[in-house]
Amino acid sequence: MAYVLGFFAADGTMIKNNRGAHFIEFHITDRIVLSRIRDVLGSNHKISLRPKKKSTHRLGYRLQIGSKKMYADLSVLGFTPNKSKSVTFPAVPVSLVGDFVRGYFDGDGCVYFKLHKVGDRKKPRWIFTTRFTSGCKQFLVDLLSVLRSMKLQKGFITSKNGSYDLVFSHKDSVALCYLMYNNVSRNLFLPRKFRRFRKALRILFGKKVKMRL
Repeated sequence: MAYVLGFFAADGTMIKNNRGAHFIEFHITDRIVLSRIRDVLGSNHKISLRPKKKSTHRLGYRLQIGSKKMYADLSVLGFTPNKSKSVTFPAVPVSLVGDFVRGYFDGDGCVYFKLHKVGDRKKPRWIFTTRFTSGCKQFLVDLLSVLRSMKLQKGFITSKNGSYDLVFSHKDSVALCYLMYNNVSRNLFLPRKFRRFRKALRILFGKKVKMRL
């Protein structure tokens, strides 16, 4: 469940309508993740398409679940209907930090791995970074503190257009990879992001990342 909570912190919404009904929603452009979350929650609710806001945007998907109990449980953990600027980092047991972080990363994180020409060097250099995004700076401050306690060493927070990014460079990105994929349950991960990590470690170190299930 820690993965689901992390994903909700990134790409989830709480709704209470005028008739007093309570809903939670998950949104993403990768349907496979919503399907796996639905299975974990024991739900049979429909996964629906979300209309594109712009023609250049990818198709999105939505899973909406009506549940007063889930809504109340999330409220106890500090989540609110308008959480984008005020989301709080919940108390997560150390053994589940990797799952929570992976969930948040699959919702609002990215891994960057490309060759770049640097300065006047003749050979291009591989750039390997990871990034978490949030509208709430304090959430990222707390996330950084937790990750440093899990042996990541650096990381820094930047701001742009009203949102914040927590960025990790090369060495910490490797550590983050092993933290997030060391103990995956119920196939709760986004395949395309894992493949990017796997490619980076194979090219940079000749290592094969084996996901522990």
